[in-house]
Formats: sequence, C-alpha cells, structure tokens
Amino acid sequence: MPTLKLTKRTLEAAEPKSKPYELRDTEVVGLLCKVSPAGRKTFMLQYRNYEGVKRKPALGLFGDLTVEQARTIAQKWLAEVREGGDPSRTRAERRASVTVREFEEIFYQRWTLVRNKKSTQKLHRYMFEKYISNRVGYCKIDSVSKKEVKKFVDDLSFAPGMAYISLGILSSMFKRAEEWGYRAEDTNPCKGVTTLAKKKRPRLIRQEEMVRLMDYLELPEGEGGGRSAYTLAMRLQFAFAARVSEILQLRWAWVDFERRRVDWPDSKTGPIWKPISKEARTLLQLAASAAGDSPFVIPNPNDPSRPAMYGAYHRAWRKALAVSGIEHVGTHGIRHRAATDIANSGVPLKVGMALTAHRRVEVFMGYVHLEEPMLYDAADQVAESRMAKLEAARCNVTCGLRPVD
Repeated sequence: MPTLKLTKRTLEAAEPKSKPYELRDTEVVGLLCKVSPAGRKTFMLQYRNYEGVKRKPALGLFGDLTVEQARTIAQKWLAEVREGGDPSRTRAERRASVTVREFEEIFYQRWTLVRNKKSTQKLHRYMFEKYISNRVGYCKIDSVSKKEVKKFVDDLSFAPGMAYISLGILSSMFKRAEEWGYRAEDTNPCKGVTTLAKKKRPRLIRQEEMVRLMDYLELPEGEGGGRSAYTLAMRLQFAFAARVSEILQLRWAWVDFERRRVDWPDSKTGPIWKPISKEARTLLQLAASAAGDSPFVIPNPNDPSRPAMYGAYHRAWRKALAVSGIEHVGTHGIRHRAATDIANSGVPLKVGMALTAHRRVEVFMGYVHLEEPMLYDAADQVAESRMAKLEAARCNVTCGLRPVD
C-alpha cells in the first residue's frame, strides 16, 4: 500500500479503484486514508491496544475532516494508547448507548443545519417528532435492523407519502451513522426497503390547456381574465422555468436589465442566474409599474415591504385552473411545462439545463415529458422512412440492381 505524506492535494487526486485501497501517512505512524470503490475517503488509525489486539477505527471522512484535523485526532489517540487506553473501545462503548432519538439531535446539528435549507430543516424536525421518534426513537442506533425499518414503513401504510419521506430521512441518518462510527460500515437497514408511495411527477399541462390558461392569465379581471400580482407571478414562473420560491422571493436588486440577467444569490441548488428573454422583460416591466417602492418584484398586496405569500399564490393558481377548465396540477407543473418546451425547442442540452438551473442531466430529463402529438408525428415519420426504403429495395430487385444497405 502506498506510503506518502497525506495532503489535501494528494487526497483530492486519489481516484477510486475496483477494490478499496489505503494511503498511509508518513507524518503520523498508523494514520491512513481508505479510498472505497465509490470514492469515499475515510481517515483511519491503525494501532494495537495494551492487550495486543489490532484496531483500525475510522476517524472521519475526508471533507468533514481536514488532513491536519485527522493528524491531531490520531496523535491524541496514540497518546492515550501509550498510557494503556483503547480509544476505539471507549468510543464504541460510548456510542453503543446512543438511541435513534439521541442520534437524531447529533445528525440535525452536524448535518441538517449545515447542509439543508430552512424548509428542509423544519420538515426534518416535523417528520421526526410526528412519525419517527415514537416508533423507533427508543432503539439503539447501532442495533436497528431491516426488519424493524420494514415494520416502521408498514405501520405508516395509512400515510404512504409520510412513510416515503420518513424513510428518506432515516436512510440519510443511518448513512451518517456509518460514516461517523456509530454503526458498522455497509449496514444501513433502510437499504432495499420500499414504500407504497413513490415520488410522482406532475402531469404535463397540455398545449390546448395552455391556450385557455394564458387567455385567463393575460386578460384583466374586467375582461374575463384574472390579471393580478399572483397571475403575473405565474407568467414569470413560466418565462423563467422557475421554482415558486424563486419568483415570490425575487428582489429588484437581483434584476439587471442592462445585462439581461437575473441573479439569485441563493436557491434550492445554490446561487443561480438566468437570462431575461423578451417575454420576461415585458413581464418584469409590468411588475415594475405595479410594485411601487417595494423591494420585491411580486410584493405582498397587504404589505409591500414583504414578499407575496405562498398560500395566496397557490389559491390563485387553483382558481386559474378551475376557471380555465383544467384538471388540477400543482404549481410545480409550471416548471415541468417550461422544461418540456425548452427541451423540444431544439436548444442544446447544456443550454436547456442552464435555463432551468439543473445541474444533473437525469434531473433535467425528469422534468421533460413526451407529448402525444410528437409521438404520432414520430410514428408517421418512421413508417414513411420504412416504406421509402422498402420501395427502393423493390425497385433495385426489379431492375436487377444490387440491393442498397
């Protein structure tokens, strides 16, 4: 196994292989970094305790710990070993007493608060207190079995959506428990467990429905339409292929007409920017004439110093669908319709992903729907091509020519 001075650069450059391998440090004897086939890099410390038993506990993941932090922990543990201690056993005994409820607080502080948005933090707390804590909270974190997780899911069969979300939270918790040494590696009891509920894609708003919807959104109320701050927000959501939060939280300070772009300092996926199309410019100019001195593009009608309310926006969306005679679809259906239009416009994939602010191809494609008219046209095109080739082959046979591949 390679022996070298561990540094941030060498560990970042370490590529995963078909089998796990170790990189040993020359600075602290016994300190190593294990690289898994999945690319996970774990700091470990190899030593023998006073009984001569070989130990190799994990110290933490590279990324969560820097090389210098890992060296500091390793040196501290080695000093304890020289005094007759066994830090691996001590940690195992301490962690063996941690319940799922107790680990949830550790997970929340070390992971949820650091990695997730406030809405996800609130959801995590709510789901744990409402569904998880009273069912598996008393169990020891290192002893929860797949059987117990399956029972947990079965007990929530009356609320499959809640079971789906809770299972996702538990799976993430147990994954962190493995990484932080509270469970043995590759023992996540949620692996392979499924629920009745699956994340459903919003149905696609059809083109004939879009005609009726836009007729309603574009006309003033006095002319049979529903033009308001909220219907303007819906049109902006279509124009920017945006999430609801990106439109309702949008500030004028982020809009740059001169450079034709809007910069969101934060979003679900971090900082993003999108170009201002001609359609979007017109809509933003309409918003500017109605916003007054509000810092928000779509201000709260009752308090312009605050953004528009989500509840009012969703109520306005439901009304728009009902008046337009359209079967209900959530507001996220706007983003699906916009992404499908982008994909079908012929722009390169990378450009389409930039317009929706998606970072992974598979996520972007999850928003793109197949439309029936396109499938019918494609079927006719394939049939015509096949018949043309067949006729050409018949002609060649009749004329005694060599068939063309």
